[in-house]
Amino acid sequence: MSDLDDLKVILLGESGVGKTNLINRVMGEEFNEGEISTTNSSFSLKKLKLGQKEYSVKLWDTIGQEKFRHLTKLFYSDSKIVIFVYDISIKESFDALKDYWVKDINDKLGEGIIKGVVGNKIDKVIEEQVTPEEGEEYAKSIGARFLATSAKTEGPQKFEELLNQLLGDYLTKIGKNETQEVKNEDNNNNKKKLKEEKPKEQRKRRKC
Repeated sequence: MSDLDDLKVILLGESGVGKTNLINRVMGEEFNEGEISTTNSSFSLKKLKLGQKEYSVKLWDTIGQEKFRHLTKLFYSDSKIVIFVYDISIKESFDALKDYWVKDINDKLGEGIIKGVVGNKIDKVIEEQVTPEEGEEYAKSIGARFLATSAKTEGPQKFEELLNQLLGDYLTKIGKNETQEVKNEDNNNNKKKLKEEKPKEQRKRRKC
């Protein structure tokens, strides 16, 4: 199996932050208000398209309860992308990312792992305890992409866009992002074209 076969993406965070509903929504399922806390890690297979290619990613839903953290660690292995999720209305869930989850991943998988941070449940803005600015600032500090969303009210589009961006980051990291290569080639061609056109403009000005 190559690094591009069923890429492993693992969602981490405290119990009740909405990891399961984020996955369910991006898989085309309805939001479940009564979703119970995950007690057994499992994955869903999602197809993502980047450029002209389609990739399969395994979205791993994990147990967030503290007493089961030793079990969650068993699923870190072979992860290519890690998404940390917190509930914007529960500051403790955000603090747990900083105090435990990110540190644990860095220790086990290295700081270079592709990372995303999701502030979920922005529909609870009245109860907000963590602002989008705080979430984004923290994400930047750990080299992660950031998304503020609501699995309940915003649907799957933003989360799927984040998945595509993180997939692109991973492919770039391993040198197989053809979409980025095309962009780079276009940029180089544009720069070359500008260089070729510049002397002509200068000659015209001198002639005048």
